[in-house]
Amino acid sequence: MTWPSTGRGPDATEHLVLPGVLTAEEAAETVAGILAVQRPDGAIPWFRGHHLDPWDHTEAAMALDAAGEHEAAARAYEWLIRHQNQDGSWYAAYRDGDAERPVDGGRESNFCAYAAVGIWHHYLATGDDAFLDRTWPVVYAAIEFVLGLQQPGGQIGWKREADGTIAGDALLTGCSSVYQALRCALAIAEEREEPQPDWELAAGALGHAIRSHPERFLDKSHYSMDWYYPVLGGAVSGAQATARIEADWDRFVVPEFGVRCVLPNPWVTGGESCELALALWVMGQSDRALEILQSIQHLRAEGGMYWTGYVFEGDRAFWPEELTTWTAGSLLLAVAALGGDEATTAVFSGERLPRGLEPDCCG
Repeated sequence: MTWPSTGRGPDATEHLVLPGVLTAEEAAETVAGILAVQRPDGAIPWFRGHHLDPWDHTEAAMALDAAGEHEAAARAYEWLIRHQNQDGSWYAAYRDGDAERPVDGGRESNFCAYAAVGIWHHYLATGDDAFLDRTWPVVYAAIEFVLGLQQPGGQIGWKREADGTIAGDALLTGCSSVYQALRCALAIAEEREEPQPDWELAAGALGHAIRSHPERFLDKSHYSMDWYYPVLGGAVSGAQATARIEADWDRFVVPEFGVRCVLPNPWVTGGESCELALALWVMGQSDRALEILQSIQHLRAEGGMYWTGYVFEGDRAFWPEELTTWTAGSLLLAVAALGGDEATTAVFSGERLPRGLEPDCCG
């Protein structure tokens, strides 16, 4: 076995062992698979030859930190620093090996916000104060860009087009991710003793919209992400979270296969399955989360990476035929949470993250 980046062996991933999901050697193999895709400049595309998007790049970097590959994760964040636009954004997609020519010149709000989640996670994993100092201007600019897309009802417009036009329609999944990112950004500001009251108000308004005003978001309820992401992002919790998950469990969960991406398609995906497992862990349902992770081990490929999805009727085939870093990354993060990795649990449990200030009225 060759260990890209740091040369660490299986011992570095012993905390990622989970019965029926990963052995220490399997975890190390998966980490090595992500490292093998990472470019020398720190970029982590979906797979070699495919594009990079800032959200999935960050998720893969977080998985590397969860596996103790802090130097490789730091290189990924250095890539974000170098490629941030002057307005605080990143483009939606970059060519593998040629970041100067973006595939998609739009700038999506949740893609830009998620850097704050990864940066806070890296800081918690390493305690690197110099890193936090270096990335604070990056986080600040990114959050300011995102909040420039916030609508009067609290929801965040989903993107700014390449020509500068704002696409003001809001996506529930994206806004739930932005809500988590805002809270991580507030945690960074608190750590630096640089309070951001406007961000607190924005986070409060966004959380209220997610919990109480579904009409403010485009109807994408046939996607499983819209089902579980308000829980995963931390806006919906307690009894409301339990009721939400139970209501659509049978619609989206396919026993022994995983979680559907979109109804009515007979297609389960590793990323959605791992994210649901994370949401279940957030709710305190670790046994159920473990069952979901065990159910998708049919997606594991030789070499330790994971197929994006599987069609479980008709052709019964892996589709698309791609092994994505973000699928492997989502699995490692879910396992890390169940395994008690401190940085990962802190970022996803939300217990120590500021919640923002709720609106004075219920409008």
